[in-house]
Amino acid sequence: MFLQTTGRRGVQELNFLHMHQNVISWVEIPVVAMDRAKEFYESVFKFEIEVQQFNELLMGWFPYAGGKEGASGSLVQHKDGYVPSDSLGPVVYFACEDVQVVLERVEGAGGQIVQPKTQINEAIGFMGVFLDSEGNRIALHSRK
Repeated sequence: MFLQTTGRRGVQELNFLHMHQNVISWVEIPVVAMDRAKEFYESVFKFEIEVQQFNELLMGWFPYAGGKEGASGSLVQHKDGYVPSDSLGPVVYFACEDVQVVLERVEGAGGQIVQPKTQINEAIGFMGVFLDSEGNRIALHSRK
């Protein structure tokens, strides 16, 4: 598979067959209150988050499945440099079996649905967007 992009030096070819890993390796989601955020994500996604203190960072680790596709990450609470946002910065997409099933847990856990389950196209699947308990814009993706 090749991707062609046009830049200052003309057309570049990036050969993804020779990449040794995906380009995203880690995601950090800012939180104001770790306990509240931990409870929200555990309720919505039905997994456990392990919280650890690293100097001034309080981190809530998402589960990691070694050898599987996708990146992992954590919730991060820090007094400076980590600010939740509903409109600034990147949007993190969580993979799930069915966007609708996960969205149905959001409001009961203290979040708000921003975009209901929407088909992207037949080949890519579906997406949805919500605000978490901390005010972060978070998205979901599923094939069905």
